[in-house]
Amino acid sequence: MHIAFFLLLGASLARFLLRHPWEDRSPWIVALSGALASLYLLGPVVGTRVAPRRIAWLSTVVAVWIVLVVLAPSFAWCAVPLFYTGLRTLPPRAALGLVVLLTAFVVFAQVQLAHGGWDPNLIVAPPAVAAIATGVFVYSDRQAARQRALIHDLIRTRRELAAIERREGTLAERQRLSMEIHDTLAQGLSSQQMLLQAADRTWDSDPGTARRHVRTAESIAERNLAEARRFVHDLAPADLAEGGGLEQALRGLAARESAEFHVDGTAVPLPDRTQSALLRIAQGALANIREHAGADSAALTLTYLDDQVVLDIADDGHGFDPALARDPDERGDRGHGLPAMRVRARQLGGTLTVESAPGEGTVLSAAIPLTPPPRPHSSPTPPPPPPSLES
Repeated sequence: MHIAFFLLLGASLARFLLRHPWEDRSPWIVALSGALASLYLLGPVVGTRVAPRRIAWLSTVVAVWIVLVVLAPSFAWCAVPLFYTGLRTLPPRAALGLVVLLTAFVVFAQVQLAHGGWDPNLIVAPPAVAAIATGVFVYSDRQAARQRALIHDLIRTRRELAAIERREGTLAERQRLSMEIHDTLAQGLSSQQMLLQAADRTWDSDPGTARRHVRTAESIAERNLAEARRFVHDLAPADLAEGGGLEQALRGLAARESAEFHVDGTAVPLPDRTQSALLRIAQGALANIREHAGADSAALTLTYLDDQVVLDIADDGHGFDPALARDPDERGDRGHGLPAMRVRARQLGGTLTVESAPGEGTVLSAAIPLTPPPRPHSSPTPPPPPPSLES
């Protein structure tokens, strides 16, 4: 539009100088043309917002143009760019008034150029052009307003989605930490409590056994302290952080819990997430065996298959009926054991199965694919854990 204005201004000046040899009004026409071009160039300097200086600038431009049209009707068609300038600068009613004023001077100029000859187009064409220009501007302005509203809605929606993802991530992290604490710190504290209670009961009658219980409780406390420090730094489990891998971590865990450990198949490198999940499942399962099963022996078996790795934890305890253990009336204050293990396996695309019967012991099996799915950006909060399963 700016280029069109200067082209029309230059063409109008050239037409006037070609058709009218140098005469008394020529210096005024040239001077006013230069002044109008200079004023128009000042438009970006005064800004685009509706302000007193912007309105004063537009009024000056229109006034100079009107004088030019009166002196030389050839400058009338410079009104088209001025239509858009007025529509962008003034409020709707004032802008329409300016368009009517400019159109009236264009009609006046066309009649002057006709030299008294009658032509209906001289009366109809300028208002038609003004109406088209105004209509195009109004339509474009409304489309721009819709686009601005749409962009605003999209930005707001994106912010809301980001807030939702942050909340979901926070809840998922809380759930993860609750499972981590249950599988390590809570189980360790429970074991310490049992050992210290046993030491208290045998302190007078069997001091040697009592001291062994205290030393075992001290060892468990030391490992729990290491786990707590790992939580703070969001690192791998303490057993894995020692650098020996999953097999060494499971072997050490089995030794501490007086359980057997076996490895079947050819070992393959496992992702850190898989190693951490299997170790946590083993810790939780052995803690349940120690506290609830009344077992004389337990065994861990890590099996490498073609497409998955399987961890089996078996004991010869009194067992239980999984169906009965799900009864709401048996719900206790320890509900994170098996539900947490199932969540860990499911997050890696695996499964957790429990086979047990009263008096026949329990076998817990966790199968994880060797190519687990990628970690999601944000995980939905898992459902509330089911009743405690004593395994």
